Amino acid sequence: ECVSIGKGTTVAWIIHRQHPGETMAEFFAEGLLHRLLGVSPSSELDEPTRRVLQAYRLHIVPNMCPDGSVLGHLRTNSVGANLNREWTTVRPDYVAPTPSRSPEVLSVLSAMDRTGVDFFLDVHGDEELPYVFFSGAERTPIWSKDAPDGTKGERIRRLHGYFVSCYRRQNPDVQKEIGYPPPDSEEIAMAHMNVATNQVSNRFDCLGLTLEMPFKDCATNADPERGFDVRRAKRLGADLVEALEGIRPFLRA
Repeated sequence: ECVSIGKGTTVAWIIHRQHPGETMAEFFAEGLLHRLLGVSPSSELDEPTRRVLQAYRLHIVPNMCPDGSVLGHLRTNSVGANLNREWTTVRPDYVAPTPSRSPEVLSVLSAMDRTGVDFFLDVHGDEELPYVFFSGAERTPIWSKDAPDGTKGERIRRLHGYFVSCYRRQNPDVQKEIGYPPPDSEEIAMAHMNVATNQVSNRFDCLGLTLEMPFKDCATNADPERGFDVRRAKRLGADLVEALEGIRPFLRA
């Protein structure tokens, strides 16, 4: 399923739960959608949400892997495909995506080709790092594109950093000091162009990020009794609104 909402011209795609065992990603989607749709006691939209809906056309996929979710899989769909390795062909003996092995990715990528993409977020959970953190398309071709002021190799790097800063101002769980290390080389990065963030960022010349949430507690804002629970995942989703509003003027500048 894909929920499309908003009247604007800036196109954002936000997908969740490519890995079905990462249930916090769908709670993130719930928090985001409740805010965008005005699901609250007052049933009214707040002003930042109204502005985002005027500026953006948002396409939100709450669960990329429903069959894997029903089957209780951790990382794959019903035929054993890791959807976050299905976004393009990176070796000749494994064509991706395909209707038989990864129809979910094929469907979403085809829709993206029709709508275009100005902003992309892929929402996950990480079993090891106890933080909310982001990774981008580091060391892929788009990462070296120049900034609007001519600064070499800074456009996407600056957008990435500013987006995370906007998000961090709104939500205390967000941090940018700890995360995955970037690939050691451009060659290694190119071997992972089948990952959603790498593929979408380069395919559409846009800012793309992967957001990771912890499975237990969040060390940035520890809560020993409840940990990083459903409530916090939903709040993180809802707080995406302010980050989207903050980054929008610069996405195509």
